[in-house]
Amino acid sequence: MQKGIGMDLEKAMRIRTKKLGVLLREARKISGQSAAVCAQVIGISEEQYQAYEFGDQMPSLPEIEVLAYFLNVPIRHFWDGSSLSQHQEKRLENLEKAMALRHRLVGALMRKYRTEAGLSLEGLAAQVGQSPEALEKFELGEMPVPLPLLEQIALVLHRSIRDFYDQKGPFGQWMSRQEAMQAFLNLPPELQDFISKPINRPFLELAQRLSEMPVQKLRSVAEGLLEITL
Repeated sequence: MQKGIGMDLEKAMRIRTKKLGVLLREARKISGQSAAVCAQVIGISEEQYQAYEFGDQMPSLPEIEVLAYFLNVPIRHFWDGSSLSQHQEKRLENLEKAMALRHRLVGALMRKYRTEAGLSLEGLAAQVGQSPEALEKFELGEMPVPLPLLEQIALVLHRSIRDFYDQKGPFGQWMSRQEAMQAFLNLPPELQDFISKPINRPFLELAQRLSEMPVQKLRSVAEGLLEITL
């Protein structure tokens, strides 16, 4: 009985090792990295790394964690076995649709800001070196606006290029997260540590509510606290 259990366990580990190798190879190829670079990242030879991908050797958890971080893939990929290639295809399809929508939105904003500035198509065209017909195609989202041209248009319309940024779509949300993460990383280490601890969440929520209070009400709260301490 004990021998049978040992054989079953060994077989399960072999299967798991092979599966890990397949998932690792898929993650590396999707990320466009070479086996040599991945081997260097985790401090092993290329031959040993290839043995991981072929399922001939078993990688450790820290090695998988470092590779997931380096290859920018979710760590759960190595547990749930989800296909990154299928996810990538769906993601590319969604991005194409989102980009087409963004072209139309940028064009709509161009028209809005041009109208607010009291400029006709001809008037704007004369200042940015484009034909009115081309500008109209840009505004209708029929043609993407080259970034240097959009920057010049924004300048003429007394707008910032940030006014054309995606605000609520996937790109805007991603940019907001990036800015929020950078702002967090710019904080002193002790503040990062304070914010990261779940036990301190009530203090953060209190600070948020206080920051949203009208000045007069905030002054009343401060006076009340002062009376309590005196």
